[in-house]
Amino acid sequence: MSLKRIYIDSIGEVLLKKNRRSKKISIRITPFKGIVVSLPYYASYKAAEKFVESKIEWINKSLLKIKETENKRKIFDENTTYKTRNHLLKIEQGNSDKISIYVSKSVINVKYPNYLEVVSPSVQKAVMAGIVKALRKEAKEYLPARVEMLAGKFGFNYNKLFIKNLRSRWGSCSNKNNINLNLQLMKLPDKLINYVILHELVHTKEKNHGKKFWTKLNTITGNAKALSKEVKKYSTVWF
Repeated sequence: MSLKRIYIDSIGEVLLKKNRRSKKISIRITPFKGIVVSLPYYASYKAAEKFVESKIEWINKSLLKIKETENKRKIFDENTTYKTRNHLLKIEQGNSDKISIYVSKSVINVKYPNYLEVVSPSVQKAVMAGIVKALRKEAKEYLPARVEMLAGKFGFNYNKLFIKNLRSRWGSCSNKNNINLNLQLMKLPDKLINYVILHELVHTKEKNHGKKFWTKLNTITGNAKALSKEVKKYSTVWF
């Protein structure tokens, strides 16, 4: 895939992507990803730019609708105070011609070139990617030992543990007793992380959410239903 970024005064930044599966030039506009134009390899970037210019009126109408969606989401800039468990977000404008993301032991550092605005889709996307990278790092350092400890303490056996960026659930347990945990668990208090882990460990013995499942989970946690309601106050969709 070949990429090129252009800037058009009336609409802003546009990403041109040559794709082998594209049969014609097409435009897609999505929140925080902005304007993406797909074109076949045989088409020229100049042709794609002319196509975009011919759709300026439609694009501007679409951008207004997208802006409404974006306004409902969090915008990160240099003045944003955002911290994961172990990492502080730091956004800076630099002299480089590319956006860079670096996650150290305690800082998520995102630098963007001076020709971009911090609110631009590409910068916002980079910030989100940096936060996810930090959460993944924290999850891999914390969750495996936590699962192993709780499994040993309460007599559970599981097969493999996978840490993923899940969109709609905090965890799952497969028929083979493989446990999947959402890296976004690192946003939750310890007691709720423990609850989610124990929830999935109980599934290694009780595969559904029947009476036996809740009885066993409640015996371990003491207040399973209350903890379940508390977890539901948090969302896996956070941008």
